[in-house]
Amino acid sequence: MEYMHNSTLPTAPGRHLSHSAGFWVVACAYAALSAFGTAPTPLWPIYQQADRFGALWVTVAFAIMVVGIVVSLVFLGHLSDRLGRRRIIAPALFAALAASYVLIASTSLAALLAGRLLTGLGIGLMAASATAYLADLDRQARPHVAVPKLPGLVAAGASLGGLALGPVIAGALAEWLPDPLRLPYVVLGLIVLICLAFVLVTPETVDLAAAPPTVAPRTNLRPGQQRVFTGAALLGFAAFGATGVFSSVGALVIRDDLGIHDVFVGGMATFAVFGASAAAQLVLSRLGPQQLVVLGSACYLVGLAATAVSIADPSLALFLIAAAATGAGAGMLFKTGLSHSAESAVPASRAGVLSVFFVVAYLGMGLPSVAFGLAVGRFGSTATIIAVSVVLAALAIAGAALVSNRPSPPARRS
Repeated sequence: MEYMHNSTLPTAPGRHLSHSAGFWVVACAYAALSAFGTAPTPLWPIYQQADRFGALWVTVAFAIMVVGIVVSLVFLGHLSDRLGRRRIIAPALFAALAASYVLIASTSLAALLAGRLLTGLGIGLMAASATAYLADLDRQARPHVAVPKLPGLVAAGASLGGLALGPVIAGALAEWLPDPLRLPYVVLGLIVLICLAFVLVTPETVDLAAAPPTVAPRTNLRPGQQRVFTGAALLGFAAFGATGVFSSVGALVIRDDLGIHDVFVGGMATFAVFGASAAAQLVLSRLGPQQLVVLGSACYLVGLAATAVSIADPSLALFLIAAAATGAGAGMLFKTGLSHSAESAVPASRAGVLSVFFVVAYLGMGLPSVAFGLAVGRFGSTATIIAVSVVLAALAIAGAALVSNRPSPPARRS
């Protein structure tokens, strides 16, 4: 069902931005919140030294953000259809501001966990609503465009670009300016606050008077598409699993296994994996799903293998190249999984099916990271990364096989 008016919804004169300007405001807000989510990546070794906790608690602190994201997606993600896009995105940014306050007020493990949970809740709200908001605003700003590609490209660029920039900003501030465990959150919190101020004057795109009552999201698949959706979900899990491992323990590997204590360099693995993921999706946007899954699988498997080699025979250059290759492959696999998930759903259940896909993908971001943290103290980094890589590679291969052998869609009746 469609809950939007084709014409611009009425707004108070002089108090709102244009739909075109609002489009870029929402994109910036999405990028800022994504950057806030990965900002602690280069700071994990500093937290370890300050509060004396091990790699397991680092991965728990990372994974608890994923818990917040999943909770938001499952229980709150559909609310923007009924309450309005702006009314969901604004609280998402407020959650990030609350997280920044907690993280600035204390550097303890308890504060870190609370701040990460709040961050996850905000990212989940944003992820569920920002893409729809961008599509709505673009439709209002450019009604003459029949099949707009800009909203999808900008949403991917804002999300992955923000995730890539977060560690770079935090790492630079922590390496060259004082108070490394507080200053990054001050700077990023101010950026989020500025974005919030502009979001509040961005026009609403949902006609609240015509919005439907609350209904449980439907998750119906088209006949014969269960295998395809299962494969797509496995691709999402594998893609986010690899990026999650680099985000949660990449800085620790650079310090402990490669012997490099520069905080800025510690954030480069996360920048490489998310930056390459964003670049691959944008540059290769014209490739079809079958081409993407083949090329993505190859990059992903080569990247995972190179990661293990770079730790066994320590090499920063190889580790960063491996991160970029893994990220590029993960980006292509994720895009393939997302497109197959959307195609496998009946139209009335597309939002619900995509919510399930994102929940599985974000679980992939958390569970392998926790497994790494549990195993690394006992088996060491090399053996652990090999084991995690083998599992993720097997899931990626299984997912690629399932989506590659999808049944042909039924012929349309005239």
